[in-house]
Amino acid sequence: MNETETATPSDDVVARVLASADSRAGYTIFGGSAQALQTDPANGIGLGGDADGEQFDREDRAALRRVSGLSTELEDVTEVEYRQLRLENVVLIGVYPQGAQTDAENSLRELAALAETAGATVLDGLLQRRPHPDASTYLGKGKAHELALVVASLGADTVIADTELAPSQRRALEDVVKVKVIDRTAVILDIFSQHAKSREGKAQVELAQLEYLLPRLRGWGESMSRQAGGQVGGAGAGMGSRGPGETKIELDRRRIHTRMAKLRKQIVAMKPAREAKRANRKRNAVPSVAIAGYTNAGKSSLLNRVTKAGVLVENALFATLDATVRKNVTPDGRVYTIADTVGFVRNLPHQLVEAFRSTLEEVADSDLIVHVVDASHPDPAGQIQTVRDVIGEVDARHVPELVVFNKADLVTDDDRLVLRGLEPNAVFVSARTGEGIPALLEAIAARLPDPSVEVDVLVPYTRGDLVSALHERGRVITAEHEADGTRIRALVTPEFAGSLTAYSAVAAAR
Repeated sequence: MNETETATPSDDVVARVLASADSRAGYTIFGGSAQALQTDPANGIGLGGDADGEQFDREDRAALRRVSGLSTELEDVTEVEYRQLRLENVVLIGVYPQGAQTDAENSLRELAALAETAGATVLDGLLQRRPHPDASTYLGKGKAHELALVVASLGADTVIADTELAPSQRRALEDVVKVKVIDRTAVILDIFSQHAKSREGKAQVELAQLEYLLPRLRGWGESMSRQAGGQVGGAGAGMGSRGPGETKIELDRRRIHTRMAKLRKQIVAMKPAREAKRANRKRNAVPSVAIAGYTNAGKSSLLNRVTKAGVLVENALFATLDATVRKNVTPDGRVYTIADTVGFVRNLPHQLVEAFRSTLEEVADSDLIVHVVDASHPDPAGQIQTVRDVIGEVDARHVPELVVFNKADLVTDDDRLVLRGLEPNAVFVSARTGEGIPALLEAIAARLPDPSVEVDVLVPYTRGDLVSALHERGRVITAEHEADGTRIRALVTPEFAGSLTAYSAVAAAR
């Protein structure tokens, strides 16, 4: 049998698609892999190591993806309908104005990473240059028909737009391409829905999904029929109450509004518990540090490297959503908390910012923001600006910021010079190798607020708890052991200084 006879139909399809790729006038063909995800297993990015704790959630999350030996696939498909479980095959589309092709390609690669994280297979991506998206079909009527041909030739079942589509645009484009059309916001919401684990996180994601769904409800056929009023409908109200009644879509809207109100009450009810924990830290004068940054920049890996927290680290976008707070100690012995927060992404849906505002309060109430940036990303300046925009939305611009370029082991010295030009005072670290971690801890300690009141106390040997508290909650300058106790000079907060008045060494000398 020769090679011509062994060629499969799928090979012919691929060859035909590749042969016609150059003829797609008006499109820029998106190529390459999703650069937001590091796919090289040798570099260890996103993989658990000795410095990442025990990785408690990794095995559980992986186990939920597939269970072997449960296939109900039939070899004989002649008697029943053939069914096969498979990933969605998607085609990405985008529109960019003159001079913005590089940014559009980076955004589309990020969308590809989002789609892969959500569980889809990206077949192709198309970019069209035009001043503004078409108000009707996003791409324009002619290019929408060309997209329909591409979707049919590739066998795709979903089209994802690299923006938030208006409901009318989505419906009009679906009518042309004959497959499901979603937008970037829907993909991000889907990822959040998969990864949310805590009760509060699930409620926040569901609220954001309902806010997104509400203006996009669509009636089909009998679902638009009206309920009959009066005795015909079985209500028994009689004359004067008969009318068209509510449509099915109106009932759906009312149910969504009811559910959203219930979720908002639940989220508000969870707020006192967080505030109580935060107030306890403030009462004990414990400084707080919040790790913020772009998704997949290595925030959780950095937390694990610094505190051995054992937080899930995975090579995926938005792998962790729930805030994790751990205790750490500065080189001079001061205790502070460090919190890992939800990651950000360009064009982060407004619904998510609002829904996660309670979680992002951890950033606004912190004493220092450690802004983690992926040094190996093709557009670090865009990442920095995106994170700062979201920080501004949660009213946290007043908090001091320390920029940290992570994944420094993946960049060259020339790249470091360019990044140093972006942020001259930044710290370069590698959560995988441990490079730069001591310098980072020193930079954090230098930027934490110092206690403002100097005390000179003589603590009896029976009050060892006060000595320990002075070391943990203040900065000890000198400590000497005398006959009556331990004499300590330290910087403490005004609140703590008031509780030490009875042990003042100056008063005792008098």
